[in-house]
Amino acid sequence: MRIALIGDVHANLPALEAVLNDARQRGAEEIWNTGDFVGYNAFPDQVVQRIRTEVTATVIGNYDLKVLRFPSKSEKWRKKKRPEKWFAFKWTYEQLSLESREYLAALPEQRRLRTEGRDILLVHGSPVSLDEHLYVDTPEERLMELAELAEADLVVCGHSHQGFARETVGSIFVNAGSVGRPDDGDPRAAYAMLEIDGSSIVVHHNRVAYDIEAAVAEMRQHGLPSAFEEMIRQGRNLDWVIGTSNR
Repeated sequence: MRIALIGDVHANLPALEAVLNDARQRGAEEIWNTGDFVGYNAFPDQVVQRIRTEVTATVIGNYDLKVLRFPSKSEKWRKKKRPEKWFAFKWTYEQLSLESREYLAALPEQRRLRTEGRDILLVHGSPVSLDEHLYVDTPEERLMELAELAEADLVVCGHSHQGFARETVGSIFVNAGSVGRPDDGDPRAAYAMLEIDGSSIVVHHNRVAYDIEAAVAEMRQHGLPSAFEEMIRQGRNLDWVIGTSNR
């Protein structure tokens, strides 16, 4: 079976559409999503609706949860967070329809699947936390601890925006990278194709070019900060973009 693994779309509809088209051309039979539907880009409601109709399995991301909590956290976050980050939460919450908010709120933080005789755990961050980043260089000891807790042949995660596949005792950890907001300096959308059969698990990481200027034009139409434009142009996170501009 071929399964497209997507995550961290972050409201980037042009990137999502490019990835979905590429995945279909490569024969994807299912699509699994690791969360963070929204944030920073200009298509939050459209992305929620599109993923809702396309994916086979999904979980909620930490950014999605923060957006849903914005009304109760607004004043606290205004004092603690960068103005651009606070604005992103506020604007995204206001753009989401009630239907989309209810859909996101109903999503689980983890989902267990069984495919081709394999037990799979779908998460956003790690098997123990939405907020834990797993990287290609996460210490082996930590992966072993998480594998024991996960009790799964395969752990599919997101959150770190870094694509990798690592095998440890008892589990394979796969991160597909970010569809809509890569952080590695390559602005192309990232996703992974998972091939599972009775005897093997194979992971292919893919990068897909998309119409960045279309995404930028929508940001400008809605008055989003120019730093958000640079994030997708440069394939970097907000802190990196702001830090670079201040040097």
